[in-house]
Amino acid sequence: MLSIPESLRIFVARRPADFRKQFDGLAGIVRAEFDHDPFGGHLFVFFNKRRDKIKLLVFQHTGFWLHYKRLERGTFECLTDVDDDSDCIEVDARRLRLLLEGIDWKESKFRRHFASSLRIDTRRNHGGQQQQTG
Repeated sequence: MLSIPESLRIFVARRPADFRKQFDGLAGIVRAEFDHDPFGGHLFVFFNKRRDKIKLLVFQHTGFWLHYKRLERGTFECLTDVDDDSDCIEVDARRLRLLLEGIDWKESKFRRHFASSLRIDTRRNHGGQQQQTG
């Protein structure tokens, strides 16, 4: 089980990576092509050409973690809905979890009361006490 905190910045490679590359090779891609620091604690996601394998690279405290998943059938979703021409795109943890589970982002939607942000307004009622509404 992989736990992905919501606060983690996640960058997904737009082009396939050579899956013979390991820690240093993928960190080199992060530095040279993404223009990011691989030691910054962000999560970097790479796919192979057939999109049936995925590697996740993250630096944590004293070293790199490399997570690898190979699908027995099917492929991972292609993130084509983003209009960015950069080498990588940033996604949130929720979208990465959907991608790892094989759920099509375009076919899913979040119900209105499960919105990603919540704002609490405070109003004064007739007794002068504050009442919270959400």
